[in-house]
Amino acid sequence: MSVVFASATDPRPRLLARLVSEGALPADLPETVAAAATASRFAGKTGQVFETFVPGDTGLARIALAGTGKASGTERLAALERAGGALVAKYLTSGETALGIDFGGTALTATEAAAVLLGARLRGWRYDVYKTKLTDEQKVSLTQIVAIDAPEGTQGAWTTEAALAEGIEFTRELVTEPANVIYPASFVERCVKRFAGTGVDIVVLDKAELEALGMGALLGVAQGSVREARVLALRWKGRAGARPTAFVGKGVTFDTGGISLKPPAGMEDMKWDMGGAGAVAGTLLALALRKAEADVIGVVGLVENMPDGNAQRPGDVVTSLSGQTIEVINTDAEGRLVLCDVLTWVQRTYAPATIVDLATLTGAIMISLGHEYAGMFANDDLLASQLDTAGKVSGDKLWRFPLGSAYDKLIDSPIADMKNVGPRFGGSITAAQFLQRYINEGVAWAHLDIAGTVWADKPGATHGKGATGFGVRLLDRYVRDVLEG
Repeated sequence: MSVVFASATDPRPRLLARLVSEGALPADLPETVAAAATASRFAGKTGQVFETFVPGDTGLARIALAGTGKASGTERLAALERAGGALVAKYLTSGETALGIDFGGTALTATEAAAVLLGARLRGWRYDVYKTKLTDEQKVSLTQIVAIDAPEGTQGAWTTEAALAEGIEFTRELVTEPANVIYPASFVERCVKRFAGTGVDIVVLDKAELEALGMGALLGVAQGSVREARVLALRWKGRAGARPTAFVGKGVTFDTGGISLKPPAGMEDMKWDMGGAGAVAGTLLALALRKAEADVIGVVGLVENMPDGNAQRPGDVVTSLSGQTIEVINTDAEGRLVLCDVLTWVQRTYAPATIVDLATLTGAIMISLGHEYAGMFANDDLLASQLDTAGKVSGDKLWRFPLGSAYDKLIDSPIADMKNVGPRFGGSITAAQFLQRYINEGVAWAHLDIAGTVWADKPGATHGKGATGFGVRLLDRYVRDVLEG
């Protein structure tokens, strides 16, 4: 969906929207429109939309009012995104091709106006590549947003947000594609193609190189699949620094559970078990496109977890790249086996000062938080606070969980250095404790368990049903506020 800018004197689309703060209808609204909005109990609450028709110069004009609520502070931008998203959700398949958003008379800043446009564009994303029999009423008709009389500086602010939108959309694309289309090698190929010309340095490690390095934990997960494992590193060096920041993603392109096979019902959803890797790739794309002044490395471990005759068995012991040994109790606890080797490799190769990993790691996190928050675990209070603030501003919300020695001992193994699962309770915490054993002294680290947030069974404020792109806005905001701030 494109965004264009127009002045108040330019021709306007037939569909025109006004932004309304809660409890504050614009004084210049036509009397009939204001009365109809009040009668319809439109109050300007965040995401609320009212519609009516009025006579125009060339026939009926379609008028919409979108509520921006009264959110302030760190949650203000997320509320404005919801307003833009609500408008597009209503008119995406309405037959209208252009939506005008009139910013005249609002008190919004350029940054706030750009947030409205970002929400609108993100809510308009749909992936209909495989749908061949859509009726005209089902097809997307809305293709353009016209920003009318936007605040000074909005076009510059939108250039930044448009780059972020591209990153989020790329993540959604990767997560949405079926597992017969996106698997380790093709994930790499799509990234290489998409990052061409962006200035991002790319390193790809194939199976032979992973074996030579000694990534026994990652390769153990992959050994049951005909799709060979890969590790992909993307580096955007927008500013020279002593030590870079690393974002690490779990990239299980399909997860059957391996020998510890998952139940058949719902297994098709496991194509999105690479949501962490998708978020890392999308973030690096956004940073590169907006020329972020930061030194960031994104590394993803890519495997497919399948149950063939060569598959890893419960009870097997593997040796990780770090030299630590792992007793594999459950082959469906595979993400931590992938991440531990990637975490070791990125520290040895790039010596980052800070690491944030993202992974659809545990079903237990969804029991705790549902689909509203991702779980956060961190060994550094400042980093946790920075990520929490970034989550509130971006709308990719986090909730911090504990780490501690009482949980750590639950993954001790009688035969190896550790086992890959603990007891039934506290599963998200013991998974994080497992990963913490691979973090070097002095490295600030956070683990984000995003299993409940990368995919939605129903539309949300700025996404349709399906892939949400969770994590890209969060990491981009962290980079803006902490690394560029």
